[in-house]
Amino acid sequence: MTSSSSSTIPHLPPPEDRPVRVYADGIYDLFHFGHARSLEQAKKSFPNTYLLVGCCSDAVTHKYKGKTVMTEDERYESLRHCKWVDEVIPDAPWVINQEFLDKNNIDFVAHDSLPYADTSGSANDVYEFVKAVGRFKETQRTEGISTSDIIMRIVKDYNQYVLRNLDRGYSRKDLGVSYVKEKRLRVNRRLKTLQEKVKEQQEKIQTVAKNAGMHRNEWVENADRMVAGFLEMFEEGCHKMGTAICDRIQESLRGQQPNDDSFLQNGTDDEDEEYYDDHEEDSEEEYFEEYFDNNEFNPQNNGKDKKKT
Repeated sequence: MTSSSSSTIPHLPPPEDRPVRVYADGIYDLFHFGHARSLEQAKKSFPNTYLLVGCCSDAVTHKYKGKTVMTEDERYESLRHCKWVDEVIPDAPWVINQEFLDKNNIDFVAHDSLPYADTSGSANDVYEFVKAVGRFKETQRTEGISTSDIIMRIVKDYNQYVLRNLDRGYSRKDLGVSYVKEKRLRVNRRLKTLQEKVKEQQEKIQTVAKNAGMHRNEWVENADRMVAGFLEMFEEGCHKMGTAICDRIQESLRGQQPNDDSFLQNGTDDEDEEYYDDHEEDSEEEYFEEYFDNNEFNPQNNGKDKKKT
């Protein structure tokens, strides 16, 4: 994608009989995917590209930009492992000139179009010369990632990284931390851990209380149904038990009645017999005489007339 600022920059036609030699340079400290994407754009700027990448030495970088995290050898090696890079040029110059382009047979220089201040004092923009001669190829920066951003993250969470390295076996002298500083960091970490546990328990209690409030009505309804079902089963069981007890008592009473043939007639109980009325004036003796005169109730009669006693 070409910006409006690059539309005014002249461009020489690329060679057609050989790969186009494109040069990109930088510090490449803490090599990240933003670096890799810029190199990918430079590699793909032409159909057939040979990409050379220049990396400034520690001496030049520390002089004009500041201290790096990685050494120059580490930065060179990081570039060699990027798949878009065909060749690494160590100890690259801070400002590109014609002599450097001719020495390395460079056709184009790839970089984003924003002016890059020349702190060496040679020019206002380190890419001013290649832009003027038509050998500049624009690339796009990747937003949200840079070496400075990564360093800022480390500085922001400095205490956590110190504790992490202490836990991994580094001494406080290796990390440049005093004895008091180390103890303070460890105490603060314990306090923070305790605060997190208290907060976690508070959240659990709030969740339980919330769930209890949401399901209270449902729980009460279920409890009512359970109690009602229990009472119904209890009443049914009591009814069955009472019926069984009554049946058992009746069976016991029947078993205690005299089993005498004189009180039976043709297999029927004496309950079916018609007893004398209390209002009758017949004497008890007359009743028994009348009762035993019945041939059907005399077991010794066998169809004959019963003898009177």
